[in-house]
Amino acid sequence: MEPRQTPTKLAAAALSILDALGAQKAPPRAPFSGAELSTQLEVSRTQIWKHVEQLRARGYQIEGAAGGGYQLKTLPDRLYPELIRAGLHTKSLGQHIEHYEHADSTNRIAAELARQGAAHGTIVVAEEQTAGRGRLGRSFYSPPHQNLYLSAILRPNLVTEAAPLFVLSTAIAVAELIASEVDDGTSDGDEVSIKWPNDILLRGKKTSGILLEMHAEGARVDSLVLGIGINLNADPESFPESFRSQATSLSHSTGRQIDRVDFTRRLLARLEEVFDQHLGQGFEALRPRFERRFHMQGKAVTIDEIGGQRYAGTVLGIDSDGALRLAREDGSICRVLAGDVTLAPAGAAKQTLSKA
Repeated sequence: MEPRQTPTKLAAAALSILDALGAQKAPPRAPFSGAELSTQLEVSRTQIWKHVEQLRARGYQIEGAAGGGYQLKTLPDRLYPELIRAGLHTKSLGQHIEHYEHADSTNRIAAELARQGAAHGTIVVAEEQTAGRGRLGRSFYSPPHQNLYLSAILRPNLVTEAAPLFVLSTAIAVAELIASEVDDGTSDGDEVSIKWPNDILLRGKKTSGILLEMHAEGARVDSLVLGIGINLNADPESFPESFRSQATSLSHSTGRQIDRVDFTRRLLARLEEVFDQHLGQGFEALRPRFERRFHMQGKAVTIDEIGGQRYAGTVLGIDSDGALRLAREDGSICRVLAGDVTLAPAGAAKQTLSKA
């Protein structure tokens, strides 16, 4: 068993120093003398120096010279709470963030925090996962300092049967944000699609996965933990060989580095907007946005359920509860609530439809 993991913390005084040095401003940032910082924060020059050293150890490049003060040169490429919240405009999602340099699974940590009473909107992020989890017990490849591994704690007023639809709502937010990153205005807008129930594909290759875990009290939801993993800057050549040909990353597709902090801020804002609409108007209000990215309709698929049942047929669409409707070769129509989907080769859909 791995040792208990603890979030990285930053002292309040160090946060104040960051604000004074202009962490929220674009470079070049003006120098700030130690004496000015000491007076402003009402702490000794020695304490200022200790906090500056803590910031340097955290990856902030802060230069200092006798008589010249401290100058913040560059920010670290880390998903630190102070960096994410600096430009975050949400009511609840991300207002409290737990950051881990190394974690076994952000979903496991978030579930534990939820059981301890963590507030709605609490976020867990990790720079690396050593036991990242996907659906059906699969591992999720999680190299350090390259991608986004995030879990959100939600406390919606829902019956348990309505909870799975939050996976589809989350998929809308993730797919739309990825599309905004890769669309340069010259494409037809169809490069990003949702593969039911929880994958986001970019040009046919997986770039994101979503994992929903629920804790219920009776027939109602006590808490949901939504895990989101997005390949942002990882090189596909570094992926495990078993799925290298099936996955990609945003940076590989766009040819540029993705700003992980900015991407996380925009994702949280988009998620909150989608969740608010879901809770206020129901998933049906979001259905047009889902179907805009749902390119499976009319395609032949094979679905393996967790219990071992296998279904083959042509996708008809999504029911109001999020189940996949499938036309089988014998003409019957079935509903599948969850399973592992394999798309059939091109041309198979027409053959299946002709037999329905």
